[in-house]
Amino acid sequence: MSVTLDLSRVSTDAASSLSASGTPVAKPMVNLSGLTRPQLVAALVESGVVEHGKAKMRATQIFRWMHHRGVTDFAHMSDVAKETRARLAETFTIARPEIVERQVSKDGTRKWLIRMAPGIEVESVYIPGVGRAGALCVSSQVGCTLNCSFCHTGTQPLVRNLTTAEIVAQVQVAKDDLAEWPSDKEDRVLSNIVFMGMGEPLYNLGQVADAIEIISDNEGIGISRRRITVSTSGVVPMLEKLGNTTQAMLAISLHATNDELRDVLVPLNKKYPIAELMAGIRAYPGLSNARRVTFEYVMLKGVNDSPEEARALVKLIKGIPAKINLIPFNPWPGSDYLCSDWSTIEAFAAILNKAGYSSPIRTPRGRDILAACGQLKSESEKVRASALRKLSLAAMAGVLSDDDEDEAA
Repeated sequence: MSVTLDLSRVSTDAASSLSASGTPVAKPMVNLSGLTRPQLVAALVESGVVEHGKAKMRATQIFRWMHHRGVTDFAHMSDVAKETRARLAETFTIARPEIVERQVSKDGTRKWLIRMAPGIEVESVYIPGVGRAGALCVSSQVGCTLNCSFCHTGTQPLVRNLTTAEIVAQVQVAKDDLAEWPSDKEDRVLSNIVFMGMGEPLYNLGQVADAIEIISDNEGIGISRRRITVSTSGVVPMLEKLGNTTQAMLAISLHATNDELRDVLVPLNKKYPIAELMAGIRAYPGLSNARRVTFEYVMLKGVNDSPEEARALVKLIKGIPAKINLIPFNPWPGSDYLCSDWSTIEAFAAILNKAGYSSPIRTPRGRDILAACGQLKSESEKVRASALRKLSLAAMAGVLSDDDEDEAA
């Protein structure tokens, strides 16, 4: 595999270079945590730190130290020659981003506010007891372009895509705090990754795909691709590529069964209407009874919660190996929507269940630390100007509810 790397991007740690006027300036370092193993081999050779004949071996050693052992200092890589370690430290970085704030809920949910760069902050949330052991929700963008009318995160403009290193860093930070190193330790509490944070993952698919390759690599973090779920609002042209390049589980933010309503709730539907979206889902690579798609459906009082809508949903997804995650809406300041009554949600679920579809009703976790659906953006912006996440914790729990049944290895 041939990879050409821009070694001037990613980190702000400095090796010296000269400006146009001849003044020494800081040259950014590449964070090796954001490179897949083939990319890591290429970076070591291109930098001159490691000769070509030894690059593959050195890359495997370094990769294991970063993602299996969780080290943040080249000096700790004891099976790498001391001189090589020194050259690595001069050329690259493996440092973690700054943790601005850490909160732990009464129910065990953990939330981290992470500063990736000046003005670039993201929140990541870990929920225990979902999936096989516990799941981490990560973001792929800072901000969002989709403007879903029920989603508070969608009211923050897109700032930029996250880099691969910044996506992987969210996992590393969680593993640090959860004491999950080495990655093969027994009784791990982090078993699943869900791309349900801020942003539309398919608008940053290159970085997301590389992050999944790193996270799933058995020489490192080793979380199976079948325990990694990517949630999308329906960027139809990218669905096939997502399946072929990542083999990740698919979740769809649906929320309506007709174009007229979905155009309002999920404006992306105007570009990729429901018929086109469903065709793309049916063609998703690897879709089967063991690899079902999850449809996320937020319950909005008097909007999309009638028995007629439930029956329309059954008809819409007929023949698709699927489960439906019903998400009680959590109102936020300025929203015009209310959450459906609990009896209405139960009646909606009963129709889906009768048709043979698993349809768990999920309540938010971590409300006391403002980690629940619709809470993160308002409080984070008020306190720190960092808004995050799309549908949050209720969605995550529902996507992972049938994990053992699906036997995601």
